[in-house]
Amino acid sequence: MGPLRSVVLCGGGTGGHIYPLLAFADCLRRNDPGVRITCLGTPKGLENELIPPAGYDLRQIPAYQLPRSLNMSLVRTPDRMWKAARAAGKVIDEVRAEVVVGFGGYVSVPGYLAAWRRELPIVIHEVNVPPGVANRLGMKFTKNVAVGFPHQPAQAESLRDARVVGVPLRRGIAGLERTALRDAARAHFGLRPDLPVLFVAGGSQGARSINLAVSGAAKELARSGVQVLHVMGARNEPVPIPTDLPAPYVALPYLSEMELGYAAADLMLARGGAMTCAEVAAIGLPAIYVPYPHSNQEQKRNALPVVEAGGGLLVDDAELTPAWLERTVVPLLRDPRRLHAMGAAAAAYGRRDGDVALLNFVYEAVA
Repeated sequence: MGPLRSVVLCGGGTGGHIYPLLAFADCLRRNDPGVRITCLGTPKGLENELIPPAGYDLRQIPAYQLPRSLNMSLVRTPDRMWKAARAAGKVIDEVRAEVVVGFGGYVSVPGYLAAWRRELPIVIHEVNVPPGVANRLGMKFTKNVAVGFPHQPAQAESLRDARVVGVPLRRGIAGLERTALRDAARAHFGLRPDLPVLFVAGGSQGARSINLAVSGAAKELARSGVQVLHVMGARNEPVPIPTDLPAPYVALPYLSEMELGYAAADLMLARGGAMTCAEVAAIGLPAIYVPYPHSNQEQKRNALPVVEAGGGLLVDDAELTPAWLERTVVPLLRDPRRLHAMGAAAAAYGRRDGDVALLNFVYEAVA
């Protein structure tokens, strides 16, 4: 088919919804330079900090948190849901959208409803098992469902017929060659080029349990010649880091250029968010995953296939202590052959073409 003229993208609230949306928007623009891209968001979501600076039109509409139980009466009764759908519909009509692509978050629901009422194609991209409540609702209106990981269709009945396309990744990450950028990335953070680096990040909001464990192990890690690049999370209280360490320990509240952190690292310590798993696997970075414990275990399900493929280790949040890190991280970073094997296994599991694969799926849905 010919180039797309106008696309509406829905996704907001957290980076896990917004970053793949932005990566897909970039892919759309590379392939169809003249396409009109309009993003739906809420007044309070993280999308307001990320989407306009990336150069995309963000339209704010009302969106409301949904109950965890899901049935059709949910969308038939609340006036506020239809109010939000009407607002989304006005945007869709104004830009003459040909398709609505949703990445989850409560703002996606009004977009799905408005597109359904207009008989427009709807494409949903989901990265979690079980699917988020917004995308589960959207799946009642379309069969065009794409997922990020090969394990998802087998683990969720609602995703059984979904197309596995991978996760759209930012070009700076999808095209990253860590070895070529390593020295420059380490210099950027003030790290030494000759000592191994543990890169720690607990997601965009941080993870206090991870922060405490790593700061508690700081002295032993430094004495063993391990450098630490630690992103604590902008919404977390900073934890104290010992001074006068014999190896660099760089602590940051937030890092927008994650590709630099990945390039500087020999080993990653992170939660098991879908975006983290997709990015780390795609670039072949060995990782220790510490899934968020207070949930339905979707982060463990995200990380487990990478670990089973040989690309990382998995540890429960309650077991992550300074002593565990000292016993595990130091020997691993002293074993380059094992790190190389883990990185190769991660890269074999991951994929870098999720944006293009999703674009092809969207073309099929529109055709």
